[in-house]
Amino acid sequence: MTQETVKVGIMGCGNISNAYIKGCRSFDILEVVAVADIVPERAEEKAAEHGIARALSTDELLAQDDIDVIINLTIPAVHADVSQAILASGKHAYSEKPLATNREDGRAVLTKADAAGLRIGCAPDTFLGGGLQTCRKVIDEGLIGAPVAATGFFMTRGLEDWHPNPAFFFQPGAGPLFDMGPYYLTALINLLGPVKSVTGSAVKSFEERLVTSQPLAGQYVKVDTPTHITGLLEFESGVAGTLMTSFDVRYSQVPRIEIYGDEGTLSVPDPNTFGGPVKVRRKGDEDWEELALTHPYTSNMRGLGVADLAYASQSGRKHRANGQLAFHVLDVMQSILEAAEARTYRDVDSRCEQPAPLPTGLTEGQLDT
Repeated sequence: MTQETVKVGIMGCGNISNAYIKGCRSFDILEVVAVADIVPERAEEKAAEHGIARALSTDELLAQDDIDVIINLTIPAVHADVSQAILASGKHAYSEKPLATNREDGRAVLTKADAAGLRIGCAPDTFLGGGLQTCRKVIDEGLIGAPVAATGFFMTRGLEDWHPNPAFFFQPGAGPLFDMGPYYLTALINLLGPVKSVTGSAVKSFEERLVTSQPLAGQYVKVDTPTHITGLLEFESGVAGTLMTSFDVRYSQVPRIEIYGDEGTLSVPDPNTFGGPVKVRRKGDEDWEELALTHPYTSNMRGLGVADLAYASQSGRKHRANGQLAFHVLDVMQSILEAAEARTYRDVDSRCEQPAPLPTGLTEGQLDT
């Protein structure tokens, strides 16, 4: 099949845009031709930094007739609105996580994409990296037997010690669950399938946080969202899961993710990265064994999901970091918070297909058609 170059625009020129530009340029099928930002100087600086011809306003980017996909790197509060504007302009949209900050807005994005006959993709795409794809292969081939349980832990003291403007992370639509939960839940759904029901606990350990990073050192940030959340997950497959995300823990030695099978345990790498290590310990083993990775894309490859969308749009197959997956992750997160507030269990109404695994034998810069 002959591949046509897919022209890409980037909306939002924050720090993460550097990784997306580099990642997209790893694939011949993608060409980043324009960047835009609500602050014109940011777009101009980013274009000059990376040798991109067009530095545009957001409206100008939407109006470009030759662009096929726009990557939405705006702040989470406007992800849904911006994605809808991209779709309305006749272009495929690929959003940073989360898809939206509530399920109503997320559902509206999916409806818009369906009505327009366009594709919506969403980060994270780390589950397509060599580490998590190796884990998927290990589970699918039965190396640890049938999965029976899983755990995931994101434990940190927050961002006020290093982020230049941490206030957003302590507001609704953020917090540790909405900020980092998508990495963990997407990884777990890729490995185990969709979630059926949840319950949870969610607390604010501190009413305000002292910023010690520059340039806002000495200021206090008001906390308006839970900062330590525990979710209990029942997967449709019957696997029982525990997910803990926290901005309130200074030190921890818990694993990132572990999958427990009836014949052994799989230690899964940090789902915010693309590589390893992947470790396994089976019944009778005296110690953990580190497995060789079976797939490429082990460095910081933001844009991998965009490339998969591009390949899929030309062949007609379903892209993996798709809107249904992102909406299911959003639905699970909102359901955990609702269950915690109501002190009850909540059924998760949405479902998604477990993404197809990447085939082995791929080389860097290549995906399946």
